[in-house]
Parts: sequence; C-alpha cells; structure tokens
Amino acid sequence: MNSSSRQLHDSLTALSQAFDRAWLILASISRPFQNGRSSMSLPRFISAICLSLVALVNLTPAFADDSTMHRPADWAQPIEKQYNLFQMSPTLYRSALPDKGAVPLLEKLKVGTVINFLPEADSSWLSMPGITQVQLPYRTNHVDDADVLKALRAIQSAEAKGPVLMHCKHGSDRTGLMAAMYRVVIQGWTKEEALNEMTQGGFGDSTHFKDGIRYMMQADVEKLRTALANGDCSTSPFAACSMKSWFKSAHIE
Repeated sequence: MNSSSRQLHDSLTALSQAFDRAWLILASISRPFQNGRSSMSLPRFISAICLSLVALVNLTPAFADDSTMHRPADWAQPIEKQYNLFQMSPTLYRSALPDKGAVPLLEKLKVGTVINFLPEADSSWLSMPGITQVQLPYRTNHVDDADVLKALRAIQSAEAKGPVLMHCKHGSDRTGLMAAMYRVVIQGWTKEEALNEMTQGGFGDSTHFKDGIRYMMQADVEKLRTALANGDCSTSPFAACSMKSWFKSAHIE
C-alpha cells in the first residue's frame, strides 16, 4: 500500500470511528425515552440531541491531513502510555490501574493521593506511607449524582494537599466520566468541550463511554455545582444519602 492509499485508508477509518461515536452518543441519550423512564425534560432532550450533532461534526476528521491535527493544549496531556497516564492539570492526573512499577513515577510526579474507582483496593501495589489511598468504587451503568459529588469532593480535598491521581481499570470509562464531570462542574467547561475530550482524547475504546455519556447528558450541572459548594451529598433531598442524613439529624434509627 503506497502512502496516498494508506492516508486515504486511515482517513476513512477515522471517519467511520467518528460516526460510530456519534451514534453511540445518540443511542445513549435516547434509550431512556425508548424505555419510557427518562427524567429528562423535552427541552433538555432536544438540547442533548443538538449537542450530540455538534459532537458528530467535531468528531469527524473530514479527511484532514495528519499534520493539521493537533491536540488542544487544555486537554489532558499524555505522560506514560503504559499506564494510560495523562495530566489534566498541575494537580490532577488520570490513568488505568497502575502497578508496583508505577510507584517511582508517582513519586517523581509528587502524587500525594490516589483515588481508586474500582472495588479492589490499591494496597496490592501501593504501600508508600506518603501516598494516601482513597477508594470510591462505582459503575458507570449505575452512576448517580451522589457518586459524582463524592468523587469531585474527594478530588478537591486531595488537591489542596498536592497532586492527585484518579484511576479505574482501563482509565477510560469510570475515570473518563469523573474527568469530564470535573471539567464541567469544577473547571467550567461546557458539556460539548468535555465530551470532545472524553471521546477524542485517546483514552480508550469509545464503546466503553455510552453509560457515562448518558449520565453526562442528563446531569444538571448547576445543581451539582450548588450541592458541591453546600456540602450536600446529592442534588436530591430524596436520595438515599440525603434521607440517611436527615434521619440521623432527627435521631431516628
């Protein structure tokens, strides 16, 4: 295959992947409506559809020359391919599941806290007394506002003490969702901007993103931001954690 044919093949492959991602977004946000159980209002659903169409345009490379394709400077920047390790900000990193071989690198980056979204603890590979371990297991197909607030609050608290690494198994779906919500809720990115980074950032197979995308499309960012600032465990007073807190304050066991 000559260079021109290879370039055309690569462009067609990238274009196909872009349409696959856009279809994934549309399928993710429409499924609750098909099942008759969506809590999203019609205007918000229409807005989500528009956002996904914009994402399609942004995801499509349009046969652009590779030399014109540049990674935005504000996206997470690659640090170590072996661990799918990227730097999101001066104090926040994201990765796949590290191992003992990653410890010297974490020390070099001066990571003081590792936040783990898996059900298995990090103690099997991490035993450094100077690195705090925080375990917040969750699954993207069951994620709710309480999970997101718990993670964002843990990240903010840890960042006040130094650099933080958050990870799951592959560093794409669970970590990807929390990274996107951090971008939107804390850093003030639009959903479109965070979605573009999530799906185009080179963090992993885009087929793993569907549940995270669905949650992100339905999330009320202002409510999350307010709950985070107020110290609330959820955006809903009827969430399990909110009810538990109410019963505790009312001395009802």
